[in-house]
Amino acid sequence: MAKRLDLSFGAHDLVTGEAVSLELPAASIGVRILSGLIDVVAVVVAAVVLAVLGGTITRGQDQALTQTAQVVVALLAVLVLPTTVETLTRGKSPGKLALGLRTVRDDAGPIQFRHAFVRALVGMVEIFVTFGVPALISALVSTQAKRLGDHAAGTYVVRERVAVRLTPPPAMPPFLQAWASGADIATLPDGLAVNVRQFLGRASTLTPAARAAVGSRLCAEALRHVAPPPSAGAHPEHVLAA
Repeated sequence: MAKRLDLSFGAHDLVTGEAVSLELPAASIGVRILSGLIDVVAVVVAAVVLAVLGGTITRGQDQALTQTAQVVVALLAVLVLPTTVETLTRGKSPGKLALGLRTVRDDAGPIQFRHAFVRALVGMVEIFVTFGVPALISALVSTQAKRLGDHAAGTYVVRERVAVRLTPPPAMPPFLQAWASGADIATLPDGLAVNVRQFLGRASTLTPAARAAVGSRLCAEALRHVAPPPSAGAHPEHVLAA
């Protein structure tokens, strides 16, 4: 039976600009707690500043306006500001920035507004209303230390400051160097580029049939982005390496 090679993105794979798949570990519970405490302090400071400004603006006004201002201040500090910061920084908060963490989607892609909003919305309850108890219990039972907001948004937190050892790129086949230097080679899609690199690094572990089938398929996909094609009869793995 032919051995299957998984050439899809893993749950912990991030793709750099050079289309290199990096496995970043999920942040531990301890680091997440420390990051969360920093974020809570930042929210409290923002709330105090906004409350002072709101109190100055509504001074001498009726009680209804004052209460409305208090609700607005709370929403700005707990919901709007965290959502805005994580959206603009693509997954970072003050605590995560300080500790080298980042929130990513479950497929390891960068988060967007809806992910940050859901995390902040759930966080209003699990962190500020219930003093973080549900968030801690959720992180303890999750293999990726996810809090409830992460489960709802489809995200988790990874450590960025890790030592990563990259495999060297494949060597240029000498007999294809002239073709590669003169061909018009467009930038490959990230997914395809990573699949090609992973295949070339793992090809020796495959059965001959699986190696030939996967190599031919990837070569055909890659040649859609190349003009002119190499000479007929060039081996797919040599073309991919070039």
